[in-house]
Amino acid sequence: MNEVRTDADALSWSALEALAPPAEERIEGPANAQATLRLFGQPESAVRVTLFRDHHAWCPYCQKVWLWLEFRRIPYRISKVTMRCYGSKEPWFTARVPSGMLPVLELDGRLITESDRILEALERAFGSVGAPMTDRRVRRLRDLERLLFRAWCIWLCSPGLGERQERRARDQFQQVAEQLEQAIASGGGRWLDPDAPDGPIPGTADLVFIPYVERMNASLAYFKGFALRREHPLIDRWLTALEQLDTYRGTQSDMHTHAHDLPPQMGGCWADGSEVQQRMAHALDSGAGLDALERSWAPSAASVSAQERALERVLRHRSTLLNRSPLGERFDQPLRAALSALILEQPVKPASGSAAALRYLRDRISVPRDMPLESARSLRQALESTAALDGDQQPEPLPFEHRFDQDPRPFLS
Repeated sequence: MNEVRTDADALSWSALEALAPPAEERIEGPANAQATLRLFGQPESAVRVTLFRDHHAWCPYCQKVWLWLEFRRIPYRISKVTMRCYGSKEPWFTARVPSGMLPVLELDGRLITESDRILEALERAFGSVGAPMTDRRVRRLRDLERLLFRAWCIWLCSPGLGERQERRARDQFQQVAEQLEQAIASGGGRWLDPDAPDGPIPGTADLVFIPYVERMNASLAYFKGFALRREHPLIDRWLTALEQLDTYRGTQSDMHTHAHDLPPQMGGCWADGSEVQQRMAHALDSGAGLDALERSWAPSAASVSAQERALERVLRHRSTLLNRSPLGERFDQPLRAALSALILEQPVKPASGSAAALRYLRDRISVPRDMPLESARSLRQALESTAALDGDQQPEPLPFEHRFDQDPRPFLS
């Protein structure tokens, strides 16, 4: 067992800064949630598109359009807007889009709303990614995605289900999930895309499914104790193929983020209270994660480790994190202790009375807004292990009806 370092052994801010990598390239390189401009090797004068999406990189319909632009490598700008459950919608946005709904795309000066209409407009302007939205085979898959969505909502969002109703809702969901598996198997390759089932990238048919299947995997584990990837191995194979692609990983959220951001968006998500459900929920809330049930990333060959990237992202917002902590400036040493434990891979004891504040931050890491999935998992684990050295004190539970605690405005530069 590693020896616990003392309070004095927590690294200084200057020492932590010396260990942090530079910020990653945002305009070029893999997809990332921090970018406001993407060029794919083209001049900025080539940009015809602006994507209006949420600050938290959470909106599933935004993710669908975001993935399309990234896989099709269309230069675009990003303008970020606050989703209502996180805070007030920006007046400049509602003046242009009175409904306030996201995503919105500006293409050659014309505003387009609703994600499917946006994809159809992008295909007309730039060509499709695989089989187009209007292809009858893709239309059938789009209908299947809606069936799967409805079955998921009935199971997840219906309060007061008895044991028999829970079982019926689960059976109905799995029947539609099996239809998705049949669609994956019928192509004989990795993707749903009818034109290139074994191509290097997924097609539009796949992009339609990605956002909500990702959220189904997270929410059904947290609220129902249901391991989607274990119960449906062809869906697991499909997700695993996606997770080998830098482009998808740059947009991928984690189970903790989805489990706590879905309830206010969906009007409530209801736990079945089973032993396995409680065990999975505890693993996610404590930062441990669910390993391969959550993601199956290939080993990274990146020059920057997940821990180093987490450190860089925290240092960028160090002052704001201290100001917003329940401990205020007294959070300085506990935060340095957790970051030292993260980067040194060795426990560092925090100041007494800091456990709840460390867990307060653990609970509010948002993926991919703040950092990639693996970085967030490493940071959550470091915050939890450091908090555990001080005791089992917990912060106030995360709100269920809204996420105003995640108001992005204090973090905007």
